[in-house]
Amino acid sequence: MSRTPASPAQPRVPFDRRLARAVQKVTAEALGPYQTAIVRIGFALTWLLFLLREWPHRLELYGPDGPWSWEMGRRLVADNHAFTALLWSDGRLWFEVVYGLAVLSSALLLLGWHTRAVSVVFMAGVLSLQNRSIFMGDGGDNVVHIMALYLVLTRCGRVWSLDARRAARRARDGAGDTPERDLVGPLLWTVLGALLMAATWFSDVTGTWWLVVLMWVLWLGQGLWWLVCRYADDEPRTLLDVIANLTHNAALVVIMAEVCLIYATAGWYKVQGSRWQDGTALYYPLKLDYFSPWPALSDLLGSSGLMVLLLTYGTVIVQVAFPFTLFHRKVKNVLLAVMMLEHAGIALLLGLPFFSLAMISADAVFLPTAFLLWLGARAARGRDRLLRRGRPSAEPVPVPPPRTLVG
Repeated sequence: MSRTPASPAQPRVPFDRRLARAVQKVTAEALGPYQTAIVRIGFALTWLLFLLREWPHRLELYGPDGPWSWEMGRRLVADNHAFTALLWSDGRLWFEVVYGLAVLSSALLLLGWHTRAVSVVFMAGVLSLQNRSIFMGDGGDNVVHIMALYLVLTRCGRVWSLDARRAARRARDGAGDTPERDLVGPLLWTVLGALLMAATWFSDVTGTWWLVVLMWVLWLGQGLWWLVCRYADDEPRTLLDVIANLTHNAALVVIMAEVCLIYATAGWYKVQGSRWQDGTALYYPLKLDYFSPWPALSDLLGSSGLMVLLLTYGTVIVQVAFPFTLFHRKVKNVLLAVMMLEHAGIALLLGLPFFSLAMISADAVFLPTAFLLWLGARAARGRDRLLRRGRPSAEPVPVPPPRTLVG
């Protein structure tokens, strides 16, 4: 009986060559474009829906009619040096302007219109409202607060945005290499520069110097980007593109690490609690009127000791185990689906929709690229049906890129 000859061993790629490939990858492209786009859409939608829902109560939550008065807010900000534009004036007109800009920037970031500039306004709106009344929130506001800072550093408008649609239309028209005649960009840059000068003048620069410096760097960098893309040669454009890719990829890693840190700390703190150890922690919020939007459903679930025990232990196990499963794609995807379903259950059972939507948006950074492409194709077909076009989407479904850090 003849034996099949063994295939020759594949030669090992030298370390320096692998390192060169890795450096080339992180500098030549912005990793996870679909992941950062879905994170952008998720957090913009979360904040927009929250602001719209609280529109009738905005004056009591963050405005001059709230129990946390303007003077109390000034005293707190003087101590913790937080940034908020709402303390520049105690007038209602100024409050309405800031609140309206927060709503507008959320909608524009959701659509991906001039994403680089709008993400900064979105961040300023989130910080201004949340730092004005720090006791208004349910935990999800902390996640929105953090991610609003990180989104500024990402290239989250490369896909699924009006910016990407405009770039694709220019490429189809054969104008990809010629400078774009953009009047909105310089006008928006000028207006934001005036607002930034006001922020520098009115803010306590000694306490928020890092945020003011970051805003000035972003503003000057945006102007430099426009000038280089319009008048410079290919080499300066390539250099700025490499810097933008490095910043994006570093921010993407930080976002992923932040999500892992949230789940790891939450899981380990739960392990130390006696109610989580004996499996009864879920029972108590189900019996509180504040966390029972559906009393009959809460009573039904709370009456089953086995179900309460399984859900309590399951929550702890999933949160503690998730950071350790990132290097096994199949297990990670299963736990990711379980956590998203868990947050959907929290929104339904405990009446915390915005907390759940914020956490699902953060979890989305780990979604596989193939699934996001399938989701985008389904959304495009749903859009076509809604508009009654009677034909499939004209935009071709892009081929999934090679497996990357977040794939």
